Amino acid sequence: MDLGITEKLALVTGASGGLGGAIAQSLANAGAHVVIAGRNLERLQKLAAQIKAQGGTAHPLAWDLSDLDATHKQLQYVQQHIGDVDILVNNSGGPPPSSALGVAPEVWEEHFRAMTSSLIVMANQLVPGMRERKWGRVITSTSSGAIAPIPNLAVSNTLRAGLVAWSKTLAAEIAPDGVTVNVMVPGRIATRRIEALDAAKAKRDGAFLEEVVRASTGAIPVGRYGKPEEYGDVAAFLASERASYITGTVVRVDGGYIPSV
Repeated sequence: MDLGITEKLALVTGASGGLGGAIAQSLANAGAHVVIAGRNLERLQKLAAQIKAQGGTAHPLAWDLSDLDATHKQLQYVQQHIGDVDILVNNSGGPPPSSALGVAPEVWEEHFRAMTSSLIVMANQLVPGMRERKWGRVITSTSSGAIAPIPNLAVSNTLRAGLVAWSKTLAAEIAPDGVTVNVMVPGRIATRRIEALDAAKAKRDGAFLEEVVRASTGAIPVGRYGKPEEYGDVAAFLASERASYITGTVVRVDGGYIPSV
């Protein structure tokens, strides 16, 4: 299927992680040029080499989303030296496990900058150009905790839920200009983040890691963790011309894991 995004320029943040990297790969497979940003330049360079070996185009950029000044500068660099961004994929790493009480204000502020403020800064700088060109996509990857809060992930649950509300508001404002805004919600996708969370739960509960994984997969109707490429392919579809009538929605890629309607 031709997704209609050949030669479009996509910016994918958090691309040195499993979900962001998979999204970048799927977009490149669909013909988009990708700017892949993240903290781990070595992983980004490896991903860029993979994409180029398959005939794609990728520009790796070391990028700390918690540094808003650096984010402004990186966006200017992309616009001046690479091109106008057509597809913005907001993806950030998650904070460490935390309870709802007892988290220091500076910790909340740090993760708000990295997970919320930085994404809004990018949209503020890139969406006006999309509106002028009458075409654009804003896709924000969150967490199942934004729908059904996950125990011991209070900071993540709170900030991800805020991004859902922001995305829904933005979608209505810019829909007439041909720019769609959607949220993706991963369930249990097999990434380093999920491995770390499973390991933390095993340590917290005094259980074997295998027991935690078995219980987790048992709660997923399809009976397994998702593959990163399955998540990436959904993002590529939402970025496509074929998805031009989908906006302001939340798409779950969870194997039926989230229990609510």
